[in-house]
Amino acid sequence: MFSNLRSLIFKLDPETAHSLAIKSLKFNFVPNIVEQEKNNPLFKTKLFNKELNNPIGMAAGFDKNAEVYNSLFKLGFGFVEVGTITPLKQFGNPKPRVFRLVEDEALINRLGFNNLGSKNIVDRIKRNNPIGLLGVNIGPNKDSKDRINDYVECLKTFHDVSDYITINISSPNTQDLRSFHDQNKLNELLKILDKEKKSLNSKIPILVKISPDINDHEIQQISEVFLDNNIEAIIISNTSDTTRDNLKNIQGHQKGGLSGKPIESKSTKLISAFYKILNGRIKIIGVGGVDSGKSAYQKFLAGANYVQLYTGMVFRGPNIVNLIKKELKELLLKDGVKNFSEIVGKIK
Repeated sequence: MFSNLRSLIFKLDPETAHSLAIKSLKFNFVPNIVEQEKNNPLFKTKLFNKELNNPIGMAAGFDKNAEVYNSLFKLGFGFVEVGTITPLKQFGNPKPRVFRLVEDEALINRLGFNNLGSKNIVDRIKRNNPIGLLGVNIGPNKDSKDRINDYVECLKTFHDVSDYITINISSPNTQDLRSFHDQNKLNELLKILDKEKKSLNSKIPILVKISPDINDHEIQQISEVFLDNNIEAIIISNTSDTTRDNLKNIQGHQKGGLSGKPIESKSTKLISAFYKILNGRIKIIGVGGVDSGKSAYQKFLAGANYVQLYTGMVFRGPNIVNLIKKELKELLLKDGVKNFSEIVGKIK
C-alpha cells in the first residue's frame, strides 16, 4: 500500500508529509500492521534489563513531541526514542528546513530542536503509559545562557517517566552544540548529570548521541570519557553536516544534517572504531542508513548491539520493521546462529 501512496506523499513538502504521518499514527489511520516473527528467538534481546522482541528502534527526530510512541511500538519497533526535547518550547529554525533527496534516499534537516517543551511533553507521557521501552532525547534551548543546566532540568523532568535519557550533543543545527565533544567539556557535563542523578536517587541510564563527523583522535578521547563516567550505552551517530560529495539531488547543498543512505558507511565505520576501543564495555546503538536486513546486519557486524532508524521509514514505509526482520532472518540463518547478538563485532 505504501508503494502506491509514496509518489503522492513525495509531492508534499517533507515537513507537511511528516505532520501527516504523525496525525495518521495518532488517529489510527495507518492500516494495522501485524508484527511478524514477534517471538522469534533470533531477534530477542535486552536493553537496560528489559526484554525486547527485537533490536530495531525508532530514532529521535520522528516523534519529537512524544505523540505516537505507542503507535510505533504497534508497528513492531523494539524500542522508541522521542525528542529532542528542550526545557522551554521553541519553534526551531525558519522554514523550509527539511529537504527530501529522493535519488539519494536521504533527508537534510535544519529543524533546530522544534518542540513543545519539557513540561507539555512530560504531562503527555504521564497520560499515555508507554507499552514498550521508551527513551527521551534531550537538548538545550537555542538561546540558553546555561546549556548544562538545560540538560540537568530535562533530566529532572524525565528521569521517572522514561527508560533511558539520551544527551544530544551532536545536532549540527544548534550553534556550537558539538563543542561538547571536547574531552573536558564532555567530562564536566557527564559528571554534573551523574551528580544530579544521585541527588534524585535515580538509576536512569544516561546515553550520549555523538556526531559522525569526528576524527580518530576524538574517538579515543571520547571513549575514555565514556568509560570514566560509566556510560552504559552510546548512540552512533547523529546526522552529518558534511558527506556531500557524492549526492545526486540538487538539494544536496542545503545547510543542515544529512541522514539516510549517504551516511550509512560513515556511521558503520565509526561504530567499528568505537567497538574496537570499548570492547563490549559500553553498548552501542547504531544509526545511519538502516533501511534493510543487510544494512542492520552490517551495523551488528561492526559492533552495534541495537539499531535505530528514521529516514529509512520515510522511504520504505510503516512496515519497515517487518521488512528488515524478514531480510535479516535470512542472513542470520545462513550464518547458523541462534540469536543476532552472536554476530556483534564479528566484522567480515
